[in-house]
Amino acid sequence: MVCELRLWRTEYAEDLAVLLNNKNILDNLRDGLPYPYTASDAYDFIKAMLDFDKDNLFAFAVFYKNELAGSIGIFRQSNIHSRTAELGYYIGERFWNKGVATEAVEKICQFVFDNSDIIRVYAEPFSRNKASCRVLEKAGFVCEGTMKANAVKNGVIEDMKIYAKIKEVK
Repeated sequence: MVCELRLWRTEYAEDLAVLLNNKNILDNLRDGLPYPYTASDAYDFIKAMLDFDKDNLFAFAVFYKNELAGSIGIFRQSNIHSRTAELGYYIGERFWNKGVATEAVEKICQFVFDNSDIIRVYAEPFSRNKASCRVLEKAGFVCEGTMKANAVKNGVIEDMKIYAKIKEVK
């Protein structure tokens, strides 16, 4: 076992702020996160994760060797997509290349497939984010295609990949 998923606790805020106050991580995430990222920002995020409807959001702190290493969540979609969910995650830079992200993705998908009626989990990394694409592939996701000019990040028009993992029906 490389990593452990734990429910969020507000006392993780200081460590989360240190991890996420990093442009190398923020440049690969959607907009909306402040930079610099403060302990107050982290506290607000954790509070929101704890207050969210547990049937629609599965959010965990990722730990590696008993240290906060990142964040991972699966967010249920709505309407005809209510059994589909989007995966989002980030791992602190000093924890990269240790297998943490891959194992966290595998664990959260297994948890969601075992504990909900969700049958499809998808993720949309930037095409240029080869490391995240590789994490998804190693965790059993299949690339379904490239979405051309799908986003604008830091003033640059970006392609994104779409990956999905489907629950195995036994």
